[in-house]
Amino acid sequence: MDARAIIAGVRDGRGLTAEAARWFAAGLASGQVSDAQGGAFAMAVLLKGIGAEGRVALTQAMRDSGQVLRWDLPGPVVDKHSTGGIGDSVSLLLAPAMAACGLYVPMISGRGLGHTGGTLDKMESIPGYRAVPGVDVMRKVVAEVGCAILGATDEIAPADRRLYGIRDISGTVESIDLITASILSKKLAAGLGALVLDVKVGSGAFMKTMADARALARSLVDTANGAGCKTSALITDMSQSLGHSAGNALEVIEVMETLTGTRVSESLWDVTAALGGEALVLAGLAPDLESGVARIDEALETGRAAEVFGRMITALGGPADFVERYPDRLPAAPVMRPVPSPRAGFVATVDAEALGHAVVHLGGGRLVGTDRVNPSVGLSRLAPIGADLTPGAPLAFVHAATEAAADAAAAAVIAAYGLQDARAEEPALIHERIA
Repeated sequence: MDARAIIAGVRDGRGLTAEAARWFAAGLASGQVSDAQGGAFAMAVLLKGIGAEGRVALTQAMRDSGQVLRWDLPGPVVDKHSTGGIGDSVSLLLAPAMAACGLYVPMISGRGLGHTGGTLDKMESIPGYRAVPGVDVMRKVVAEVGCAILGATDEIAPADRRLYGIRDISGTVESIDLITASILSKKLAAGLGALVLDVKVGSGAFMKTMADARALARSLVDTANGAGCKTSALITDMSQSLGHSAGNALEVIEVMETLTGTRVSESLWDVTAALGGEALVLAGLAPDLESGVARIDEALETGRAAEVFGRMITALGGPADFVERYPDRLPAAPVMRPVPSPRAGFVATVDAEALGHAVVHLGGGRLVGTDRVNPSVGLSRLAPIGADLTPGAPLAFVHAATEAAADAAAAAVIAAYGLQDARAEEPALIHERIA
């Protein structure tokens, strides 16, 4: 068996056998499979698909390419995953909120992919934070704090870590088969008892239509449950930025404002509570969704989630006073300016993917795998759908490293917004539940 034969089989529509999946995943992990072969495989999967059986085979093969964790803890081990969007910093709220409710959360997360922001990039905007400290540290922090937001090391699903980076730069991010295997290989390797999924739909998501989002949610839920992990999914809106900010440090600020109650982002809070309620029901710690949501609300309202978040930051190398001093601890861009609306009107549409690409081009993401991320840049105070703007009122504020970069980002923001004379209704945050 060799990489060329496996790639040709997928390319020609013959699917992917369990044996071929194991060989290819092992080759990705060991380096026997080259980057070019990984990219060709990813493109073949994107164009031809591998079917339900191939999806399960690839998921399990990538899971088993490294260490699969086992836990001995006094509570359920649970996690959440988002398929990616703009201004989506829910993970930073949800992990400590779930931990405050008695769950143990080894949240293995990824970096920015395509136009979407990455949870690890956000966490690494916090000075000193170690996002990839290794399995032993993960075990210790999860046991002592209740949650740890970390990246997959060479020990956890190394095949996925390799393929994830290849997908980001080879135009193959959108494949349902690859998304499913990528997400679940890491999650199942973390030894979860339950998993809740946030599948995004809209202009800023990889899945632009409800039909595609349902297909991905069903793929994820069926594959995970088939592998023995209790899983449900919410399809949530990404027709605009979820939060008011897009950019690593800027999103952390919005999270901290919400955790501490100084300026609550209602959209982030509501999605966090809905996902946390699902997790508590799946784990058996809440009798129904209403009770689960109420418990997450209480953890956020009382500051218990903020306290857990602060302990996690300290345990992973960040400042001990981060919760109290986060504005002073996070980097700020040297250029900040408003983006004036070109005319009066109501915000009717937002090309959220274009906003994501604007952040990437500011330096807040990667155009190639070797790019360094600038944590300080991005967009803030993004006008939501339904906002009533006067001429010159800000559509957003640009945070940039240079004046030229700010100019380019401002032009991209203006192009991303559609205005009309009549008020537009803001879309629902949660569209559907897939169980």
